[in-house]
Amino acid sequence: MGPLEGLHHVTCITGDALRNLDFYTRVMGLRLVAKTVNQDDPTVYHLFYADEQGDAGSDITFFEYPGARPGRAGGGMVHRVLWRVASPEALGFWEERANRLAGGAERTERGVVFGDPEGLDHEVIVQDVPDDALVAEHPEIPREMALRGFEGVRAYARDPERSRALLESMGARDLGGNTWELRGERRGGTLTYDPAPEEPGIPGAGTVHHIAWFSTVEDHPLWPQRLSEAGMRPTTVIDRHYFRSIYFREPSGVLFEIADEGPGFTVDGPVEDLGRRIILPPRFEPQRAAIERILTPLPDPRADWAPRPA
Repeated sequence: MGPLEGLHHVTCITGDALRNLDFYTRVMGLRLVAKTVNQDDPTVYHLFYADEQGDAGSDITFFEYPGARPGRAGGGMVHRVLWRVASPEALGFWEERANRLAGGAERTERGVVFGDPEGLDHEVIVQDVPDDALVAEHPEIPREMALRGFEGVRAYARDPERSRALLESMGARDLGGNTWELRGERRGGTLTYDPAPEEPGIPGAGTVHHIAWFSTVEDHPLWPQRLSEAGMRPTTVIDRHYFRSIYFREPSGVLFEIADEGPGFTVDGPVEDLGRRIILPPRFEPQRAAIERILTPLPDPRADWAPRPA
């Protein structure tokens, strides 16, 4: 088996799909690449934002539970998503943009931190890596300033050493400071454990539901056995229409998924049409009318602007 290729996606919870759509497409400059449903509850939106092609490694997703109460990250939960940018100038761009559009920004040793409308933290950092830049077009964000895909996530843990054996069995490299890197031939991504707050976590709007690591299609069916040998209790391989998934909870409490790269978002149509209509997995198509009556109507976030010329 080859190594995992960093993060595939990060899945979160929102209580307000309209506000969520506005923030992640207008403020963050990502592209809405899929409007679909939670396959375990088709009355719930599953929204996917990513780069222009919908590539794994740039894909932040949200389940919408309308009116969901705000959550709070605690032990065993991811509390911050890290994004790459190209330069110190890009950090300045995001600091100004977040102060103007996101309610404020904080400079850190590595980058700039700001929150989404429901309190989920994002940090943009300069990272010189050979990975492809996963960039979405946006009329207000020059390409050289745009987000370039995930760098990693930060999670709270009470005893991060409990996760060491599993992470080593997954091929992760210990970078020190409770930071681990999973890097393959094409991409890499990090997971950092921070000391957990005293208060327990509360799932809800503005919290991360799970993170997914990126496997090749060839290796994906081999992971359940490997994880079982590492003492985990993984699910079987589950077909998620755009990719296949395996889930398990790692020893520090974070819900992990291993997802492959096939067939991708263009299984439903050409790349230029991504995100324009509600996509339902085939088994839910007979219920389309009833499902669409429940889901929050969402506008096309690109309806009033023309893509930047190539």
